[in-house]
Amino acid sequence: MSAPQAERGPEGAGGKRRPHGMLKLYYGLPDPSGEALAGPARGDLGGPTDINGPHFDPEVFLTKLRKECPLAQLMDCETDMVKQIRSLDSDMQTLVYENYNKFISATDTIRKMKNDFKKMEDEMDCLAANMAVITEFSASISSTLQDQHEQITKLSGVHALLRKLQFLFELPARLTKCVEMEAYGQAVRYYSKARSILHQYQHMPSFRGIQDDCQKIMADLAQKLREKFRDGGSCAKNLAECVELLLQLGEPAEELCDEFLSHACCRLEAELRALEAELGEGQLATPATDILEFTDRGCNNFVSNMCLVIASYQELFVSREGAREIASMAHDKLVAFVDGLMERYFALVERRIQLERGVGDNSLLVRALDRFHRRLQALVKLLPASRSAAEGTEIVVRAAKERIRQYLQALQSFYLDCLTDVRQSLAAPRLMGKDSPNLAELLGTISASILNQIKSVLTYVHLFTAKDITFSNKPYFKGEFCSQGVREGLIVSFIKSICQTARQFCESTGDKGGSTPPTLLLLLSRLCLDYETSTISYILTLTDEQFLVQDHSPVTPVTGLCAEARQAAQKLLNHYVKVQGLVISQMLRKSVETRDWITTIEPRNVRAVMKRVVEDATSIDVQVGLLYEEGVRKAQSSDSSKRTFSVYSSSRQQSRYAPSYTPSAPMDTNLLSNIQKLFSERIDIFSPAEFNKVSVLTGIIKISLKTFLECVRLRTFGRFGLQQIQVDCYYLQLYLWRFVSDENLVHFLLDEIVGSTAHRCLDPVPMEQSVIEVICERG
Repeated sequence: MSAPQAERGPEGAGGKRRPHGMLKLYYGLPDPSGEALAGPARGDLGGPTDINGPHFDPEVFLTKLRKECPLAQLMDCETDMVKQIRSLDSDMQTLVYENYNKFISATDTIRKMKNDFKKMEDEMDCLAANMAVITEFSASISSTLQDQHEQITKLSGVHALLRKLQFLFELPARLTKCVEMEAYGQAVRYYSKARSILHQYQHMPSFRGIQDDCQKIMADLAQKLREKFRDGGSCAKNLAECVELLLQLGEPAEELCDEFLSHACCRLEAELRALEAELGEGQLATPATDILEFTDRGCNNFVSNMCLVIASYQELFVSREGAREIASMAHDKLVAFVDGLMERYFALVERRIQLERGVGDNSLLVRALDRFHRRLQALVKLLPASRSAAEGTEIVVRAAKERIRQYLQALQSFYLDCLTDVRQSLAAPRLMGKDSPNLAELLGTISASILNQIKSVLTYVHLFTAKDITFSNKPYFKGEFCSQGVREGLIVSFIKSICQTARQFCESTGDKGGSTPPTLLLLLSRLCLDYETSTISYILTLTDEQFLVQDHSPVTPVTGLCAEARQAAQKLLNHYVKVQGLVISQMLRKSVETRDWITTIEPRNVRAVMKRVVEDATSIDVQVGLLYEEGVRKAQSSDSSKRTFSVYSSSRQQSRYAPSYTPSAPMDTNLLSNIQKLFSERIDIFSPAEFNKVSVLTGIIKISLKTFLECVRLRTFGRFGLQQIQVDCYYLQLYLWRFVSDENLVHFLLDEIVGSTAHRCLDPVPMEQSVIEVICERG
C-alpha cells in the first residue's frame, strides 16, 4: 500500500480528510496522535521497497510487485495509486489556495520591514552622533566649572538659610496680617512651618522673642477660632475648618469632639422641635400636612444634617491618620450622640404614622416609609455601628402590622355595614307595605361588595411588597408579612370573623339573636355556603398569587376554613328552621290555648289560623327557593291531597268511638296505637337541615306540627272540638304534603294530632269524611 492508502485509514475513521496529515504522511513525518503513518511495506521499513522511506527504489519496487502479485492485483494497485496521486495533488492544490493570501501578506510585510529597518538604521546613526556631541559638551562644562562648584554650593546654602531667617523675622508680622485678613488657615500653616525651628533655637534671645510674639498671636487666633466654633450661625464647612485649625494648634481632641457635637446637637434639636411642633398641631385633629410631606421635611432637614454632621465629624476626628486612640474615642462619642437623637426622631415618626387612620389608598404611607428607610440606609453607610438601621426597619415593620390590623377592622366594619344595609332592605318594604326584595339579587350584591372590598385591600397592602420599595427585600416582607401578616392576619382572620359574626346571630331567643330577621339568617347561611364552595378558595388563591410566600411557617389550610364556613352555614340554616318553625308554632299554640274546645260550635269552615299557616309555609317556600335548590322528594302517591287519616276510616271509627264500647275498649285502642308507634319510623323533629328547599320546609313543618300535637295533648275536647281538629288537619294535609320530602311524615303527624284529640275528647264522634271534604273545599 502506498502513502495515500495509509492516509485513508484516518479518513475513514474520522469521516473528514486532513490535508496536513496527508502531507506528513507524504514526507514521512510522525503524526501527533501517536499513530505510525508509514506505508504498507512494514516488513521492509527503510529499504528500497519502502515507498515512504528515504532509500526507495522504484525499479526494485516494481520488480517485486511483478514477481509477487498477479495481473489483477497489479491492475488494482495501479488504479488505487492513480486515485491517491490525484487526491494528493488536489489536497496540495487546496492547501496552496487556502494559504495564498497569507503568502502574499507575508511577502509584503517582509518588504515593508526591510524599508523600515533601513530608515531606523539612519535615525540610530544620527542619534548616536548627537549623543556624542552632548557628551563632549557636558564634559567641557564640567571641566570649566569644576573649580567654582564648591563655592557655588556654599553660597546657595547661605542664600537658603538667609531666606529662612528672613521668614522667621517676618513671621509675627505675617501672622498679624493673616489674622486681620481672617486668613486663619494661612496663619496656622505659617506657624506650623516655623514652630519646630523656633522651639529648637528658643535658647537664643532673638529667636525667643519671635517665638513669644508668635505664641501670643496664635493664642489670640485660637480664642477667635473657639468663639467662631461656638457661634450658632456657623455652617458645617466653617465648623470643620475651625476644628481642623484648632487641632493643628494642639487643642485637646476630646474637648473639641464634645464642643463639635454640642454645637451640632443644638441645630438638630431645633429641627426636632420644629417637627414636634408640627406634629402637635395635628395630634387632636387632622394633621396639618400629609405623612409624605412630614417625612420629606424630616429627611431633608434632620436626617440630611445628621449625615452631614457624621461625615464632617468622621473626617475631622475619626479618619485622621496616626491617631487611633483619638479615633476610637471620637467614634464612640459619635455613635452615642447619633443613637440618642435618632431615637427621638423615631418617636416622632411613629407618632405621625399612628395618625394615619384612613383605610383607603395607602400609597402615601408606603412612599413615606420608603423614603424614610432609604435615607436611613445612607446614614448607616456613614456610621455602620449605629442602631438606626435596625430600629428604622422595626418602625416600618410595625407600621405594616398596624396597617394590616386597621384594614382587618375596616373589612369587619364594612361587613357589618353590609348586614345593616341588608336589614334595612328587608325591613323597609315590610314597613311600607311593599313586596320583599329579591334575595338572590341581595345575596349577589353583598357577596360582590365584600369580594371587591377584599380585592381593594389586597391591592393597598401589596404596595408594601412592590419591587421599587427599598424595604420590600427585607426578610420580613418576603416571608412573614405575606404568610402571617396578609394571609393569616388579614384574609383568614376576616373569613373567620365572617363565620363568627354569623354564628352570633344563632344565639337563643332573648339574646340579640332573637331580634334577627329570619330572612337575614337564610341569606347569611347561603353566603357562608358560597364561601365554603368557592369564595374561600378563590380569595386565598388570589392572595397567594399576589404575595409569593417565601416563608415556610404553618398556615391555615383551605379545607379548615371551608369546614368552618360550612359549620356556620349549617348552624344558620338550622337556626332559621327553628325560628320559622317557632313563629308558626306560636300561632298554632295560641289558637289551641285561647279556644274553649268543649263548648265550641259545630265546625262550618276551616279556622283562619290554618289558612295563615299554609300561607306562611308558601311564603317560606318561595323565599328559600330563591337561594337554595329544590332538593330530592320521595315518590308521591297520586292521591296525596285526597288521602284520609286512619282515624277517619269507618271501621276504626266504629270500633274506637262506638257507644257500645266496653270500658276496656279505649285501653285496647291505646295499646294498639302504642304498638303501631313501635313499628313506625322515628321522627327527629330537630334534625339538621340539608342545604335545599325541601329539607328546610320539612324541618319547619315538623316543628310546627309537633307543637300542634303537644298543645292538643294539654287540652280537653268536646264532640265539635274533635270535628274542628279533623277539619283543620285535613286542610293542612291538602296543602302541606307538597312542601316536605316525604308526605308520610305529614300524614303521620296529622294522624297523631287527630288521634290525640280523640283520646282527649269527652264525646268522640268524628265527622263524616265527605262533610270534611266539602268544608275544606269551600274554605
